Amino acid sequence: MSTLKARNTLKKNSDFRRLYAKGQSAVTPCLVLYCRRNRLGVNRVGFTVSTKLGGAVRRNRIRRRLREVVRLNGPALRCGWDLVLVARSRCADAPWDSLNAAYLQACEKLGLLKEERE
Repeated sequence: MSTLKARNTLKKNSDFRRLYAKGQSAVTPCLVLYCRRNRLGVNRVGFTVSTKLGGAVRRNRIRRRLREVVRLNGPALRCGWDLVLVARSRCADAPWDSLNAAYLQACEKLGLLKEERE
C-alpha cells in the first residue's frame, strides 16, 4: 500500500484557487470534491478543513481520515488529476463506511474512476 508522497500533495494557495475557480466539483453530504486535469501523469491531492469544524485536534483527525480514504482508493482512480477535498460538517462524525462511499460517489460523478471498476 502506498502513501501520499509530499510531491503529490497540493500546498500552494494558487493551486487551490485554480481548482476552485476552473475545476469541476461534486457535492456529497460529507465532502466536496474539486478536480482538474494536470499534465504531470500523477494525481495530486489537497485538503481543506475549515476552522468551523472544530479545533486543531478535530480538524487534523478529519484530515487524516480523508487522507486515508484517498490513499486506499488511489489505485481505482485515473492518473493525471489535481484533487481538492473540502470537508463538510457531517464529515467530522461520519462513520468510515459513509465517508468512503461519499468519496467514491464524488469520484464517480466526476468520471475519475477507472473503467474496469464496476
